[in-house]
Amino acid sequence: MIDLGKFKHIMAYAPGPATVVTATGDDGRHQGLTMSAVCSVSLDPPLVLACLDHGSNTLQAVRSSGSFTVNYIAHGHESVALAFAVKSDSKFDGHAWSAPDGGLGGPVLAENTAAFAVCRVEQMVEAGDHTIVVGAVVDGGVREDCHALAYARREFFTAVGSQV
Repeated sequence: MIDLGKFKHIMAYAPGPATVVTATGDDGRHQGLTMSAVCSVSLDPPLVLACLDHGSNTLQAVRSSGSFTVNYIAHGHESVALAFAVKSDSKFDGHAWSAPDGGLGGPVLAENTAAFAVCRVEQMVEAGDHTIVVGAVVDGGVREDCHALAYARREFFTAVGSQV
């Protein structure tokens, strides 16, 4: 097996979206964490996946509620991504949020997102120290006036203006 430090260094070079995945547990407490291990899976039906650490409070809330929300953080809101990247019971303090329509999903951080996707859990797959959660997208929205952040090499950026 590869050295874990080397593996982490390799993965740091792969850009991914800067997202905050949220869910509300059976106890009514909101949970959320910053992650880049989120991607689309299927167009028909519309599916996304998120990979959550087995020890994550957010994973426990996803399991109990059967739903989650992927908040794609907007450029200029890096502080929100950083706030949700640490273990804390006060992550939502000072950040405006709303409950998604329909009763499914976690808090929507609308003021801080370029887009969001509300998901109903379809499948969970154990993979190493994480669980791959596949969700059917049941609602969502975009803000046309901003762009989503990406993350690679331990830096935030946006692909606006990039050409290949």
